[in-house]
Amino acid sequence: RDELQRLEAAIAGDGGVEAHAYGRDDGMGRRTRMALWNHPGEDVTGMIARVPKVAGTMDALLGGEVYHYHSKLMMKDARTGGAHLWHQDFGYWANNGCLYPDMGTCFITLDRMDKENAGLQVIRGSHKLGLLPHSPAGAQSQADPRRVAWALEAGLEHVHLDMAPGDGLFFHSLVLHTSGQNHSDRRRWCFLVAFNRADNDPMVEHHHPRYEPLRLAGDDAIRDPATPLVDAAGKDFMDPKDDKSVKRFEKHGFH
Repeated sequence: RDELQRLEAAIAGDGGVEAHAYGRDDGMGRRTRMALWNHPGEDVTGMIARVPKVAGTMDALLGGEVYHYHSKLMMKDARTGGAHLWHQDFGYWANNGCLYPDMGTCFITLDRMDKENAGLQVIRGSHKLGLLPHSPAGAQSQADPRRVAWALEAGLEHVHLDMAPGDGLFFHSLVLHTSGQNHSDRRRWCFLVAFNRADNDPMVEHHHPRYEPLRLAGDDAIRDPATPLVDAAGKDFMDPKDDKSVKRFEKHGFH
């Protein structure tokens, strides 16, 4: 609980992560706010990406050394938060020059997350389907709806996640996931850290980092009073005009 309290303070504090947020429309009249940064840094939000229970777990799951690809705060505010269409994260990242889907995300909830406030939905086992065709849909990239329907028709389980504040979920870059609009009176904020395997260094320079060794922190680094709540030095926050995730997809496409 003390770690979650420090994270909340780091987000809302003077110069904290929320100050770097921008909105992304869902194409259906709602928008989700987000803040994204490329390097973990030395503050509380950086330590979350560097502690063994996060980075070390992803090392084990992906079967090799990982590095920090980016972190972000996703804010689905009450009654305004937008939807995210069915997609695989590698549907974006393949266009950044990452050859292999040896990538994954740690998804941490700041609030109670359930169906009512547009909780995350996943298709269990969908990482075994390989990379599905994706196409631009507004400011998003959408997995082929027909193939998503086929996956469900074939019996893959559609899971609506119910998570308490501070819970974490690790998922592979090929896992199909989605979330709806937040029509509830409760916000739904989450903190995500994306990792890439060290031997999957992107082939091109782009808006996220190529391989840099990740310096692991101690187990208590998040709650350690010596760790500053906010220190933006070197974090490289994304400017919305530089967010090329969908623009790169529209230019290159893939089949």
